[in-house]
Amino acid sequence: MFDMSDPKTFWLNIMNIGLGLVVLTCCIAFARALMQDLLARRAQRVKAGAYDDHTFLEPALGITMADGGEKREPEDN
Repeated sequence: MFDMSDPKTFWLNIMNIGLGLVVLTCCIAFARALMQDLLARRAQRVKAGAYDDHTFLEPALGITMADGGEKREPEDN
C-alpha cells in the first residue's frame, strides 16, 4: 500500500506533507490573530468600563454619554 520506492507514491506523500504543513501554519496564524483580537477587545472593554456604564470614548468628541450627557444614578430594586 505504501511503497516508498515507487516515485509516484513518494512525491504524493511529499506533497501531502507539504500541504498539511501549509494548512497547519494557516490554522496557527488564524488562532493567533483571533486571540489578539479578543484580547484587544477585552482590554478596550476594561478601559472603557473605568468611567461608568453609560460612557464610551469617541476620539473626535472625547468621552460621550449614550443617554445625552445626563448621568443617572442606578435604581435600587
